[in-house]
Amino acid sequence: MAVRSARRERGSTRVDPRLLIGLALVAGSSLGVWALVEALDDTREVLVAPATLTPGTRVEAASLRVESVRLGALADGYLAPDDLPEGGLVVVRTVQAGELLPAASVADRERADLAVVVVTSSRPLPGEVAPGALVDVWTAAEVERGAFEPPVVLVPGAEVAAVAESDGMMSTGGPTVELLIPREKTAALLEALAAGDAVDLVPATGAVRD
Repeated sequence: MAVRSARRERGSTRVDPRLLIGLALVAGSSLGVWALVEALDDTREVLVAPATLTPGTRVEAASLRVESVRLGALADGYLAPDDLPEGGLVVVRTVQAGELLPAASVADRERADLAVVVVTSSRPLPGEVAPGALVDVWTAAEVERGAFEPPVVLVPGAEVAAVAESDGMMSTGGPTVELLIPREKTAALLEALAAGDAVDLVPATGAVRD
C-alpha cells in the first residue's frame, strides 16, 4: 500500500498557487488596459458627402460615405448613419464634397419646400437671433438717398440656419444670416435684396423651431 501511495503522489501534478495568482494579475491588468483604451476612444461614425450636395437633393444612407472621426463635444452637430430615417432627408444647405454632414444641412419632407437665402442685416442682430431661431424679415424700399418707405414684413417666421459677423475693419455691412424661407417667398426677397432695400431681422413671437 505504501508503494502505491508513493507512486500516486509522484504521478500527480501540483500547481504552485503563486502561478495562479500571477496569471490572474496579468489577466486583470490586460482587462484594465482594454477598458481604459475603450473609455478614451471618443471616435464615432459620421456621414460624409461623397460629392457636393446642393439644396433640394434627397440623400439616403446608401448615397453617403461613412467615416470614423474624433469630434468630442461637436459630435452632436453631425449626422451618424442611424440618424437618417427611411426614405432619407432633403438637403437645405450646400454641403461640399468630403465634408461631414451637419444636422442643420438637411430636413425632412415637411421642410423640403424651403430655400436658403443669405441676407445682410442693416442693423446689429438681437441676441435671440441664432441658428434655429425664427425671425420676421422686414424690408423697406429706398425712395431716395437715405429716405425709405415704411418697413413691411416680407417673410414672416423665417428660420435662421447660420449667422456670420462681418469681418475686417473696413467692412461696412452688417451681420450676414442664412435663412430658410418658403420657396414662394424667394423671388420677392431676392428682388428686395437686388434693389438695395433695407433689411432687418426681428425675432418672431415665441420663437425657436423644434
